[in-house]
Amino acid sequence: MVLLGGVALLALLLLFVAFAGFWTDRLWFRSVHYGSVFGTRLRTELGLFAVFGLVMAGATALNAWLAFRLRPPLAAMSVEQQSLDRYRTGLVPVRRWLLLGAALLAGGVAGAGAAGQWRLWLLWTNATPFGVRDGQFHRDVSFYAFDLPWYRFLVGFGFGVVLVSVPASALVHYLYGGLRLQGPGRRASAGAQGHLAVLLGVLVLLKAVAYWLDRYALAVKTGSWKGVGGYTGLRYVDANAFLPAKTILCCVALICAVLFFLTPVRRTWAPALLGFGLMVLSAVLIGGLYPAIVQQFQVKPNEQAKETPYLRQNIDATRQAYGIAGALTTETAPAASADAGTVAADARTVGAIRLLDPNIVSPTFQQLEQQRSYYGFPSTLAVDRYPDPRTGAVQDTVIGVRELDPSGVQQHSWINDHFAYTHGYGVVAAAGNQVDASGQPVLTESGLPATGALGDFQQRVYYGERTTDYAVVDGGNREIDYTSDAGQQSYQYSGGSGVPLDDPLTRAAFAAAFGQPQFLYSGAIGKGARVLYDRTPQQRVAKVAPWLTLDGDPYPVVEGGRLVWVLDGYTTSDDYPFSSRTTLADAARDSLGGQPGPTAAGQVNYIRDSVKATVDAYTGAVTLYQWDQQDPVLKTWMKAFPGTVLPRAAIPAALLPHLRYPQDLFEVQRTVLGAYHVTDPASFFSGTDLWKVPQDPTDDRRTPQPPYYLTLRMPGTPAADFSLTSTFVPADRDNLAAFLAVDSDPGPDYGTIRILKVAGDSDALGPNQAQSKFNADAGAAYWLNQVKNGGDSDVQYGNLLTLPVGGGFLEVEPVYVKGRGAKYPVLQKVLAVYGDHDVAFAADLPDALRALFGTDAGATPVAPGAGPPSPPGGTAPPGGAAVPPDVRKAAGDVEKAYADSQNALKAGDWTGYAAAQKELQQAMAELAAATGPGGGPSPAP
Repeated sequence: MVLLGGVALLALLLLFVAFAGFWTDRLWFRSVHYGSVFGTRLRTELGLFAVFGLVMAGATALNAWLAFRLRPPLAAMSVEQQSLDRYRTGLVPVRRWLLLGAALLAGGVAGAGAAGQWRLWLLWTNATPFGVRDGQFHRDVSFYAFDLPWYRFLVGFGFGVVLVSVPASALVHYLYGGLRLQGPGRRASAGAQGHLAVLLGVLVLLKAVAYWLDRYALAVKTGSWKGVGGYTGLRYVDANAFLPAKTILCCVALICAVLFFLTPVRRTWAPALLGFGLMVLSAVLIGGLYPAIVQQFQVKPNEQAKETPYLRQNIDATRQAYGIAGALTTETAPAASADAGTVAADARTVGAIRLLDPNIVSPTFQQLEQQRSYYGFPSTLAVDRYPDPRTGAVQDTVIGVRELDPSGVQQHSWINDHFAYTHGYGVVAAAGNQVDASGQPVLTESGLPATGALGDFQQRVYYGERTTDYAVVDGGNREIDYTSDAGQQSYQYSGGSGVPLDDPLTRAAFAAAFGQPQFLYSGAIGKGARVLYDRTPQQRVAKVAPWLTLDGDPYPVVEGGRLVWVLDGYTTSDDYPFSSRTTLADAARDSLGGQPGPTAAGQVNYIRDSVKATVDAYTGAVTLYQWDQQDPVLKTWMKAFPGTVLPRAAIPAALLPHLRYPQDLFEVQRTVLGAYHVTDPASFFSGTDLWKVPQDPTDDRRTPQPPYYLTLRMPGTPAADFSLTSTFVPADRDNLAAFLAVDSDPGPDYGTIRILKVAGDSDALGPNQAQSKFNADAGAAYWLNQVKNGGDSDVQYGNLLTLPVGGGFLEVEPVYVKGRGAKYPVLQKVLAVYGDHDVAFAADLPDALRALFGTDAGATPVAPGAGPPSPPGGTAPPGGAAVPPDVRKAAGDVEKAYADSQNALKAGDWTGYAAAQKELQQAMAELAAATGPGGGPSPAP
């Protein structure tokens, strides 16, 4: 009795834990005013579970019952049947319960699987036409994106029902003598034979339906071809061999199914088994051998001509599905030199060069503005646009939120961790193109509380990227706010968010859900207390919009007196016909370690920047705004979850200027453009013009260079715009193949992709070549080694920026120095190069530009720091001595070997290129030996 009581108590506890998860989720959705999302999803899942679970349970029970009803009246006497009599007798009292239990078990498993397909159901029932038809079957894309996946699920479920029913029926038939393995006479009774034949006929009929759907699935079939790993769609052999083969196999399967259905009438298995054998043989010959023959004897002799129509469909569909069909490509032959007059038109671009690297200056923000150990900044800061407090002109600004960092709390306890230390405070911002006399950022917003150019706003950060634990607020408890000259300040939350804890059942549910029994008895939870949880912006948006794929980089915006997090939400599909697939995680990986958000799908072949979401850092309020007003996938989800997405016109006017083109989407698009910048099928077929994203020359892990947010003017545009930029190099070389930028300022040109395609005979420097040229410069090498050899400093290279200036490309790289005992680096030098110009290595950007062009082009001064003085080309080295002769000779050898390698590359002389590269490596080693250990990054191979 005690054991039964313990089992019952354990069962009740497990049920309550399951209930606690459901109940706390329901309360959370109500607290953020998205209860309709919770309700819609719950109803859909319960409905699918009930319907498909009942179908599976009913089919299993019905077939088992039929097998019992069709049992022979008398079983033939044999050892086998005598052994089974004991089981038949033993099952009599529990037969119905056993049947019911088996049916419910099968139904529960099937229902749970069907409930997980709630997305397919909602997409199918709310489908919105794309208005675009595929080139093979002439069906709207919505058929492939919304209908076909649901139909294939239904067929798969049908297979599951039959595959459960057949063994269940066979087992009952065997148990009651309908099937026999021993003894004289027929091995199967007429009832068992007919029953199983009909079930097998249904199975083959479902296979016929599957063959018919497979015809359409060819349009979304993925394979690897000609350097395109996710190539999707029909090719010649698919359209002319696999497609007719699927049709023939469908007809053969239908005939075979009829033969199975006739088996109870004809009382023989022979025709059905013969038909089944014919179907299997047809699948091998027609579905396998025939396409191989077509490929070998029709396609290969004239492959380009055969594949051209299908390549055209793939190219057009891929460019349309990834939003790159409207990319504007301009051919350019980069200028090798420029002067003050040439670069005058690009003064806005040059003046806005963002030398402050958001990936390097985070420790600076941490050291200067952390204020208390329990605050912290993200490792990568955000780049946005705010007015310059001096001029009022909008400038690129690096901004970070001072969030709560629980690891900095000195004494951890349940009260400290969840009641006292509850929130971060304020933001810190710096001008992107300025540093002060010591090489530190020029802060435009700083202090605790923060003051500066951003004006008054609610600075308390209860919801942020680092806020991963729950907090209990209100209820009379006083939280630690911040420390000022007047001492430690306290605060009581009044944002109104969170779930109230006044109800005992709610407290018990949170105690179970969080594994924190203190919720049940702690006196710290007073009347009116509320619990805040799921506090990161991505968690909140992912829960209220589970149909979105989120960008991996939320960024803060101060607007309208509040601090909000902005997230980009993508609608995706992997069933756009003829569009090649891409793996999101791979496409969005770069040297910064960036990854898509937590809801990122695996492979996609359709993506749109459809939703702009905001999360209020104080109240946690989540708001979704429709951004892409034409996207049929978004329209479908808006019909499925009505009222959850606000129209684009509802975006606050103060927020709109801060919206930007999302980085993950851009990285996916640039990955696809590596192959699909080619629009001519013949050129695409040859595969000789593939591009790749260059490796980041400042990163030793040889990872792709990340894109950069910059304000620049693209050639042919009237003014400079905030843009997201990247570069391409040829697949097998390091010279610049193209420069890519997308307009990121909200407006009529938002999302316009502009490609400057470099002429094939150009020797424009790619990022790795520019870095090699920087490393080969005698003055830079001397200064860098003097810094490193002093034993008290490290050198960090900032983002290597490529900018179109004066008809060519300007490469600019900030150089940071971090003292051994220092907590953060400071900007000390600027490297720059333009075409055939010598490398400029100067104390600030204006000096570097004057060395290149004879003008600073309006660049903002970057004051020199306290590092070693520059050698010739900047200022004199220590003591006024010249660069040592052996250093100058070694640097000259490096420059000569580098020039030889570029000339060989331009001429297509691969033997000469390899020899020159070998000489370059040797010369670099000599230069490193001459200047001492600890040189800069190695030149690119």
